[in-house]
Amino acid sequence: MVRIVDRLADATGIGEAIAGGIMLGAATSLGGTVTSISTAYSGATDLAISNAIGGIAVQTAFLGIADLTYRRANLEHAAASVENLLQAALLVSMLSIPLVASSVPAVTVFGVDLFSFVILSFYIFVNWMVLQAKRAPMWYPQRSRETQNEAEEGEEDRANVPRLVAAFIPLALLSGGAGYVLGDTGIILSERTGISQTAVGGIMTSVMTSIPELVTSIAAVRRGALNLAVGGIIGGNVFDVLFLVLGDVAYREGSLYHAFTDTHRFAVARHGTFAVTGADALPGGDVILAERRYDGGLEVGMRIRRIGADAFTRKARTLDGPILLETDLASEIDNIEAIAAQVQGGDIVLTLLSDDNFNLFQRTLLLRFRIADPVPRPKPARPAG
Repeated sequence: MVRIVDRLADATGIGEAIAGGIMLGAATSLGGTVTSISTAYSGATDLAISNAIGGIAVQTAFLGIADLTYRRANLEHAAASVENLLQAALLVSMLSIPLVASSVPAVTVFGVDLFSFVILSFYIFVNWMVLQAKRAPMWYPQRSRETQNEAEEGEEDRANVPRLVAAFIPLALLSGGAGYVLGDTGIILSERTGISQTAVGGIMTSVMTSIPELVTSIAAVRRGALNLAVGGIIGGNVFDVLFLVLGDVAYREGSLYHAFTDTHRFAVARHGTFAVTGADALPGGDVILAERRYDGGLEVGMRIRRIGADAFTRKARTLDGPILLETDLASEIDNIEAIAAQVQGGDIVLTLLSDDNFNLFQRTLLLRFRIADPVPRPKPARPAG
């Protein structure tokens, strides 16, 4: 399949990133699409939703595995392109729409939520923008000797397009057939084992339906089609959001977005004017949050908070945790926007990053903190009475 899509990218002139995001992403996601449609039609909404959301997480992890197979440089740097960046921005934007849809009253047209039409229209519009950006780019990524240049590759004969498409379609349909079997298997597995549909979809079916993305991304790296490898993963993630649209069409009891439960979403408690700018997970399931406060002028603050893993299992889905650090410009901080956590010698080491935004009054800082003492954790709630 990778070989066929790579040749189609050359023959049609759309390039590897767009071919990966649209054609390869659609083909490898067809199994997950059929799984979400069949389970939504059967009324197994938790399985349909978690299969889509879990697939995004799994495929992103698979991109890391593909990166490990490319030894010359960072894969994302080597595949730097306007098309991949725009498709990644499309993914982030599309992920926010189902959350909005689940938070407002449902408006349906022929049983389909209005937001499904919004998602589909937005997808078509942004892909049109991606094609325009390829033809007349307004900017280019900073290239190095490790950045792949597709222009240096040989072009495929355009006359081969019908033959390539004819070879591509059966492979895509094979992936879709496997998705139907997995959907039925997931429902039966949940009923017979007592495992929640959310767990089955988020951990099991999402992994199995994402295996094609892993295989094709590694195959693309080995073929030297780096933009195709990254574009295929990003495109697969975008199609996972489209799973929800097709699942909404198949679900006949109302809006699929209003079938979201507290197992699919949560909120972080907000204190003061601080807002979350970054997060990272720790071994054991705890989450470290970086928060920033900006009240205008020099009123800038930074806070680090820890959310215990047990908070994610409670019925109350507004998460909170102890504050590890809170400071302002009196200390050596700035516009903190990113955080990473790792364990070294039994201690938790936090790395924080700020960006100067090309502003003379800001600084780019890299800060590191070592937490040597035991970190306070939220106390588990005591049973009433």
